[in-house]
Amino acid sequence: MPLARRPRPGPLIVDDSAVIRRALTAAFSAEPLFDVVASASNGRIALMKMPLLRPDVVVLDVEMPELDGIQTLAAIRQTHPRLPVIMLNVPTPQGAAATVDALLHGATDHVMKPDMAVPSDDALKLLGDELLAKVAVWCPADPGALMDLIPGFANDFPVPIVIVQHMPPKFTKLLAERLAARSRIAVVEGQLSDALVPGGAQIAPGDFHMAVARDGEAVRLVTHRQPPENSCRPAVDVLFRSVAEVYGSHVLAVVMTGMGRDGLRGCAEIQVAGGQILVQDEASSVVWGMPGFVTRAGLADKVVPLDQLGAEIIGRVYSHVRTACVAV
Repeated sequence: MPLARRPRPGPLIVDDSAVIRRALTAAFSAEPLFDVVASASNGRIALMKMPLLRPDVVVLDVEMPELDGIQTLAAIRQTHPRLPVIMLNVPTPQGAAATVDALLHGATDHVMKPDMAVPSDDALKLLGDELLAKVAVWCPADPGALMDLIPGFANDFPVPIVIVQHMPPKFTKLLAERLAARSRIAVVEGQLSDALVPGGAQIAPGDFHMAVARDGEAVRLVTHRQPPENSCRPAVDVLFRSVAEVYGSHVLAVVMTGMGRDGLRGCAEIQVAGGQILVQDEASSVVWGMPGFVTRAGLADKVVPLDQLGAEIIGRVYSHVRTACVAV
């Protein structure tokens, strides 16, 4: 007889540190929102447990012996392409780089581990609280979808691209560098007062909202740290409102995979201004939260699979000469 599906999320925690495993298991077990979790000390053991446990989410350490987080993630994605996987990383340049690689290869989100050999009780509690919030809300972005999209644009792409990803400081810079290395257009982390230029993509810096504003003949970036919107900073709504104000009917907005409803109100303003809105379809999305809200609100001009999204953007940019900016 098949196992009954749990009524509450049941995470599988994978970390080679027994201290981390015990602390996170205790945090989840103390919350009535979650079932008691299982744990594994490395990726190989986790993969053996998954068919029996059928976890709703995997919390996966980046650095482990035998089978590390990146290798384990690759194996999970082969059999469970839509299962949320939250990476645990250490706050070092190597840890950040590894986590960005994991996000680009299908991880759903990440949480930073305490930067100490023996984590204190306070540090472990903070780690548990953040992870509980991540799993409860499941508010991911999918940088891997960007890796499928951005390299498809030619270096003479005629309009600027502005991008918001729900990522923290340092990670957005690394994401821009990874995308730039694989793309023909220039991709950078956006900075205050940077001008928007055709054939360039600018990513909102972590923990800063990013907007656009007209400065004479130029359009420039505005970054600020006003309160989060939709529990996010940067927030898509902040960017979308500004492109609607600056570009009006000349903006093409693109809403890709991600949990929550960030971007919904901004899309409403873009529609009122006469702009166009493309949405990634459910089948190709890791989480059809943000695109789903926009679609159900009747704001999408077209719902498109990820593998067709780049061609749809290019076609609309070149066939609609009024398009002057792509906002993702």
